[in-house]
Amino acid sequence: MNTEKQLKEAAEPDIFGSEQMRKPAPDKFIPEHKTPASIAYQMVKDETFPQTQPRLNLATFVTTYMDDYGTRLMNESVGINYIDETEYPRVAVMCGRCINMVANMWHSPEEADWKTGAVGIGSSEACMLGGVAAWLRWRERRKAQGKPLDKPNLVMSTAYQVVWEKFCQLWQIEMRTVPLTLEHPTLDIEKAIGMCDENTICIVPIAGVTWTGMNDDIQALDAALEEFNAKTGYDIPIHVDAASGGFILPFLNPDKVWDFRLKWVLSISTSGHKYGLVYPGLGWVVWKDRKYLPGDMSFSVNYLGANISQVGLNFSRPAAQILAQYYNFIHLGMEGYREIHSNSMEIARYCHDAIGKMPCFENYSKDLDNPLFIWYMKPEYDKKANWTLFDLQDKLMQSGWMVPAYTMPKNIEDMTVMRVVVRQGMSRDMADMLIEDIRNAVAELDKLEYPTPTRQAALKAEKQKGKVYTH
Repeated sequence: MNTEKQLKEAAEPDIFGSEQMRKPAPDKFIPEHKTPASIAYQMVKDETFPQTQPRLNLATFVTTYMDDYGTRLMNESVGINYIDETEYPRVAVMCGRCINMVANMWHSPEEADWKTGAVGIGSSEACMLGGVAAWLRWRERRKAQGKPLDKPNLVMSTAYQVVWEKFCQLWQIEMRTVPLTLEHPTLDIEKAIGMCDENTICIVPIAGVTWTGMNDDIQALDAALEEFNAKTGYDIPIHVDAASGGFILPFLNPDKVWDFRLKWVLSISTSGHKYGLVYPGLGWVVWKDRKYLPGDMSFSVNYLGANISQVGLNFSRPAAQILAQYYNFIHLGMEGYREIHSNSMEIARYCHDAIGKMPCFENYSKDLDNPLFIWYMKPEYDKKANWTLFDLQDKLMQSGWMVPAYTMPKNIEDMTVMRVVVRQGMSRDMADMLIEDIRNAVAELDKLEYPTPTRQAALKAEKQKGKVYTH
């Protein structure tokens, strides 16, 4: 008589002998018939297999490694909807605790037991919430003064993350951008102040610019804004986009004044799924005090028998990341975060130094603010090379690395750079392998007798602009 185990084994399909494995994967319509779970799993798994392994992806800021307990906790809570506070009341409590911890990490002066903040799907939603709050506060001031509301603007550098462009487009706010230059690789404060007027809802400095890894000088901006507001009678605040730096500065440079210790910093946003060390997606935004969060942003709804107040743009959202963030805070503590980020910074400095010593490359900045950096080809080397950094990116992909090449923002868009982001999961041995693979790739590219397609395109563009580079 067959046992239950024998019956199960007999029913289990032979995956690679199945009909599904010899047909293309569905791409237009939901299949008419069921597919055994083991085969469906294998089909999805196989399609992702050839991609770069997450820990070799040095392009992304997003967490690609969590320990077994954190991963397990997220897997066990994947079905929990954060907004169901009546069903999962302790999740709401843990979320509030996380906001408290993040706010206090940034030296919040608010005396309330529960600090004023919100959770988001990522730093993009957190930026949106900070921007909306600044816009609504500006509107209320203008209404009280009996002045027009039709010309709001926001000021930041051209090194903005695309969410700010999205925010300004959706809420019809003029985006005034200060160009980056080689002389001013971060926000030019004098020019930023010069762009402000009575319609400026806020200035947005960045702690951890995605393009370069550098930090805007927020303390100097605050001082300049204090003088400007006193002279004009304006009330222009600062929202800090600290998507990366918000979880780096408190641990690696705690004495640097950039946060709520500054008078005009009224809100800060960050990403929990970057250097907060949680798998995506998670963001946090905190206000200096409850009075800076407009009441119009808090919506109350009777949901599952309770009156729930919600600030975020999203209503339903997974609770798993919130639990994982709280787990990290308990497990790692200040000491653990400091150790992990110190290691990342040390490895980033090691890579920065090694790449900067290569005869063909020049580092964009001398020192590192965060565990990421960019570099470019030396002009004299670039003139004679038959390849570009885009070709180097392609070569490194063949070894499994994702190291992006891209052009810089407006005003210095002729400059092509490469970037390395070092995160938890990057070891010194991996760094050595990366450096060796870069050296080998450069050696191969230097042997090319003729320009690559990307070099030909660059030469054509240079010729059109009147440059005299020839090969």
